[in-house]
Amino acid sequence: MISFLRGAVSHVGLGSGVIDVGGVGMAFSATPQTLAGLRVGEEGTVHTLMVVREDSLTLFGFASPEEREVFEVLLGVAGVGPRLALAVLAVHSPEAVRVAAHSEDAKAFTKVPGIGPKVGARLVLELKGKLVPLGTGGEHAPSSAGSSGTAWKPQVVDAMTSLGWSEKDASTSIERALEDRPDLAEAGNVPEILRTTLRWLGQGARTPVKSGTRG
Repeated sequence: MISFLRGAVSHVGLGSGVIDVGGVGMAFSATPQTLAGLRVGEEGTVHTLMVVREDSLTLFGFASPEEREVFEVLLGVAGVGPRLALAVLAVHSPEAVRVAAHSEDAKAFTKVPGIGPKVGARLVLELKGKLVPLGTGGEHAPSSAGSSGTAWKPQVVDAMTSLGWSEKDASTSIERALEDRPDLAEAGNVPEILRTTLRWLGQGARTPVKSGTRG
Protein backbone atom coordinates (compact mmCIF):
# COMPACT_ATOMS: atom_id res chain seq x y z
CA MET A 1 0.00 0.00 0.00
CA ILE A 2 1.26 3.46 -0.90
CA SER A 3 0.71 5.50 2.25
CA PHE A 4 2.13 8.82 1.07
CA LEU A 5 4.10 10.50 -1.70
CA ARG A 6 6.94 12.94 -1.10
CA GLY A 7 9.04 14.55 -3.77
CA ALA A 8 9.27 17.32 -6.31
CA VAL A 9 5.88 18.41 -7.63
CA SER A 10 6.02 18.14 -11.42
CA HIS A 11 2.39 18.90 -12.27
CA VAL A 12 -0.66 20.43 -10.60
CA GLY A 13 -3.97 20.36 -12.44
CA LEU A 14 -7.48 21.22 -11.35
CA GLY A 15 -8.28 17.67 -10.32
CA SER A 16 -4.97 15.82 -10.25
CA GLY A 17 -1.28 16.18 -9.63
CA VAL A 18 2.03 14.41 -10.21
CA ILE A 19 4.88 14.05 -7.73
CA ASP A 20 8.31 12.81 -8.79
CA VAL A 21 9.30 10.05 -6.37
CA GLY A 22 12.78 8.77 -7.10
CA GLY A 23 12.48 9.53 -10.79
CA VAL A 24 9.00 8.02 -11.15
CA GLY A 25 6.08 10.36 -11.74
CA MET A 26 3.26 9.29 -9.42
CA ALA A 27 -0.13 10.64 -10.56
CA PHE A 28 -2.99 11.09 -8.13
CA SER A 29 -6.47 12.60 -7.98
CA ALA A 30 -7.27 15.11 -5.25
CA THR A 31 -9.59 17.92 -4.20
CA PRO A 32 -8.84 21.45 -5.41
CA GLN A 33 -8.02 22.42 -1.83
CA THR A 34 -5.32 19.74 -1.55
CA LEU A 35 -3.87 20.64 -4.93
CA ALA A 36 -3.85 24.34 -4.03
CA GLY A 37 -1.24 23.58 -1.37
CA LEU A 38 1.25 22.19 -3.92
CA ARG A 39 3.75 24.19 -5.98
CA VAL A 40 5.34 22.92 -9.19
CA GLY A 41 9.10 22.59 -8.73
CA GLU A 42 8.90 22.49 -4.94
CA GLU A 43 8.83 19.48 -2.64
CA GLY A 44 5.35 18.32 -1.76
CA THR A 45 3.75 15.61 0.31
CA VAL A 46 0.33 14.02 -0.03
CA HIS A 47 -1.14 11.18 1.98
CA THR A 48 -2.58 8.59 -0.36
CA LEU A 49 -5.09 5.80 -0.77
CA MET A 50 -5.16 3.36 -3.68
CA VAL A 51 -8.65 2.48 -4.88
CA VAL A 52 -8.75 -0.81 -6.77
CA ARG A 53 -11.49 -1.57 -9.28
CA GLU A 54 -11.82 -4.39 -11.78
CA ASP A 55 -10.66 -2.18 -14.61
CA SER A 56 -8.53 0.43 -12.86
CA LEU A 57 -6.07 1.33 -10.12
CA THR A 58 -6.45 4.95 -9.00
CA LEU A 59 -4.33 6.76 -6.46
CA PHE A 60 -6.00 9.54 -4.45
CA GLY A 61 -4.02 12.19 -2.60
CA PHE A 62 -4.93 14.10 0.56
CA ALA A 63 -3.51 17.01 2.50
CA SER A 64 -3.71 15.13 5.81
CA PRO A 65 -4.27 11.63 7.23
CA GLU A 66 -7.58 12.93 8.63
CA GLU A 67 -8.83 13.82 5.15
CA ARG A 68 -7.80 10.39 3.89
CA GLU A 69 -9.59 8.70 6.78
CA VAL A 70 -12.86 10.53 6.08
CA PHE A 71 -12.56 9.65 2.38
CA GLU A 72 -12.07 5.97 3.21
CA VAL A 73 -15.09 5.94 5.56
CA LEU A 74 -17.21 7.63 2.88
CA LEU A 75 -16.29 4.85 0.46
CA GLY A 76 -17.86 2.38 2.86
CA VAL A 77 -21.30 3.92 2.33
CA ALA A 78 -23.46 2.03 -0.16
CA GLY A 79 -23.58 3.83 -3.49
CA VAL A 80 -20.72 6.21 -2.74
CA GLY A 81 -17.77 5.86 -5.09
CA PRO A 82 -14.42 7.67 -5.14
CA ARG A 83 -15.64 10.56 -7.29
CA LEU A 84 -18.59 11.32 -5.01
CA ALA A 85 -16.47 10.92 -1.87
CA LEU A 86 -13.94 13.36 -3.32
CA ALA A 87 -16.75 15.78 -4.19
CA VAL A 88 -17.89 15.71 -0.54
CA LEU A 89 -14.39 16.70 0.57
CA ALA A 90 -14.24 19.40 -2.11
CA VAL A 91 -17.29 21.08 -0.55
CA HIS A 92 -16.73 20.27 3.13
CA SER A 93 -13.61 20.03 5.27
CA PRO A 94 -13.03 16.65 6.96
CA GLU A 95 -14.17 18.14 10.27
CA ALA A 96 -17.35 19.51 8.67
CA VAL A 97 -18.16 16.02 7.37
CA ARG A 98 -17.64 14.62 10.86
CA VAL A 99 -19.90 17.28 12.38
CA ALA A 100 -22.63 16.68 9.77
CA ALA A 101 -22.54 12.94 10.38
CA HIS A 102 -22.53 13.29 14.15
CA SER A 103 -25.34 15.87 14.21
CA GLU A 104 -27.36 13.96 11.59
CA ASP A 105 -27.34 16.98 9.28
CA ALA A 106 -28.41 15.37 6.01
CA LYS A 107 -28.95 18.79 4.45
CA ALA A 108 -25.23 19.50 4.65
CA PHE A 109 -24.53 16.55 2.38
CA THR A 110 -27.09 17.66 -0.20
CA LYS A 111 -24.92 20.70 -0.92
CA VAL A 112 -22.64 18.31 -2.77
CA PRO A 113 -23.52 17.81 -6.46
CA GLY A 114 -24.86 14.32 -7.04
CA ILE A 115 -26.27 13.97 -3.52
CA GLY A 116 -30.02 14.37 -3.10
CA PRO A 117 -32.16 13.95 0.03
CA LYS A 118 -32.20 10.15 -0.15
CA VAL A 119 -28.44 9.78 -0.45
CA GLY A 120 -27.94 12.50 2.18
CA ALA A 121 -30.14 10.57 4.61
CA ARG A 122 -28.26 7.36 3.82
CA LEU A 123 -24.94 9.06 4.51
CA VAL A 124 -26.14 10.25 7.90
CA LEU A 125 -27.50 6.81 8.74
CA GLU A 126 -24.34 4.94 7.78
CA LEU A 127 -21.79 7.47 9.00
CA LYS A 128 -23.23 8.17 12.43
CA GLY A 129 -20.96 6.59 14.99
CA LYS A 130 -18.17 6.09 12.45
CA LEU A 131 -17.24 9.76 12.19
CA VAL A 132 -17.21 12.00 15.24
CA PRO A 133 -15.99 15.62 15.52
CA LEU A 134 -12.34 16.08 16.44
CA GLY A 135 -12.60 19.80 17.14
CA THR A 136 -10.18 20.82 14.38
CA GLY A 137 -10.73 23.26 11.56
CA GLY A 138 -9.48 21.28 8.60
CA GLU A 139 -8.70 24.37 6.55
CA HIS A 140 -5.71 24.31 4.20
CA ALA A 141 -3.80 27.29 2.95
CA PRO A 142 -3.73 28.11 -0.76
CA SER A 143 -2.22 28.97 -3.31
CA SER A 144 -0.27 30.34 -6.25
CA ALA A 145 -1.10 33.36 -8.31
CA GLY A 146 -2.86 32.90 -11.61
CA SER A 147 -3.57 35.10 -14.60
CA SER A 148 -5.41 38.39 -14.45
CA GLY A 149 -8.64 39.36 -16.15
CA THR A 150 -11.30 36.71 -16.66
CA ALA A 151 -9.17 34.06 -18.39
CA TRP A 152 -9.35 32.09 -15.15
CA LYS A 153 -13.10 31.56 -15.24
CA PRO A 154 -13.26 28.66 -17.76
CA GLN A 155 -10.68 26.80 -15.67
CA VAL A 156 -12.71 27.19 -12.48
CA VAL A 157 -15.93 26.24 -14.28
CA ASP A 158 -14.23 23.13 -15.72
CA ALA A 159 -13.07 22.10 -12.25
CA MET A 160 -16.56 22.50 -10.84
CA THR A 161 -18.27 20.63 -13.69
CA SER A 162 -15.82 17.77 -13.12
CA LEU A 163 -17.18 17.66 -9.56
CA GLY A 164 -20.77 17.46 -10.79
CA TRP A 165 -22.13 20.99 -11.14
CA SER A 166 -23.63 22.18 -14.41
CA GLU A 167 -21.80 24.96 -16.26
CA LYS A 168 -24.63 27.38 -15.49
CA ASP A 169 -24.67 26.63 -11.76
CA ALA A 170 -20.87 26.73 -11.60
CA SER A 171 -20.72 30.11 -13.32
CA THR A 172 -23.46 31.55 -11.10
CA SER A 173 -21.81 30.23 -7.93
CA ILE A 174 -18.44 31.73 -8.89
CA GLU A 175 -19.97 35.15 -9.53
CA ARG A 176 -21.88 35.15 -6.23
CA ALA A 177 -18.93 33.85 -4.24
CA LEU A 178 -16.73 36.65 -5.56
CA GLU A 179 -19.21 39.47 -5.04
CA ASP A 180 -17.38 40.50 -1.89
CA ARG A 181 -13.92 39.49 -3.20
CA PRO A 182 -13.16 41.60 -6.28
CA ASP A 183 -9.47 41.27 -5.41
CA LEU A 184 -9.57 37.55 -6.21
CA ALA A 185 -11.26 38.14 -9.56
CA GLU A 186 -8.67 40.77 -10.39
CA ALA A 187 -5.73 38.58 -9.41
CA GLY A 188 -7.08 35.58 -11.32
CA ASN A 189 -5.77 33.10 -8.74
CA VAL A 190 -7.50 29.95 -10.03
CA PRO A 191 -7.00 27.62 -7.01
CA GLU A 192 -7.97 30.36 -4.55
CA ILE A 193 -11.06 31.32 -6.56
CA LEU A 194 -12.09 27.67 -6.72
CA ARG A 195 -11.49 27.22 -3.00
CA THR A 196 -13.48 30.37 -2.17
CA THR A 197 -16.39 29.25 -4.36
CA LEU A 198 -16.49 25.79 -2.80
CA ARG A 199 -16.36 27.32 0.67
CA TRP A 200 -19.22 29.65 -0.30
CA LEU A 201 -21.24 26.66 -1.49
CA GLY A 202 -20.60 24.98 1.85
CA GLN A 203 -22.36 27.83 3.64
CA GLY A 204 -26.02 26.94 3.96
CA ALA A 205 -27.79 30.27 3.53
CA ARG A 206 -26.67 31.15 0.02
CA THR A 207 -26.38 27.77 -1.70
CA PRO A 208 -27.83 28.03 -5.24
CA VAL A 209 -30.31 25.48 -6.54
CA LYS A 210 -28.50 22.92 -8.67
CA SER A 211 -29.90 21.80 -11.99
CA GLY A 212 -31.87 18.71 -11.08
CA THR A 213 -31.93 17.24 -7.59
CA ARG A 214 -30.78 13.67 -7.48
CA GLY A 215 -31.70 11.21 -4.79
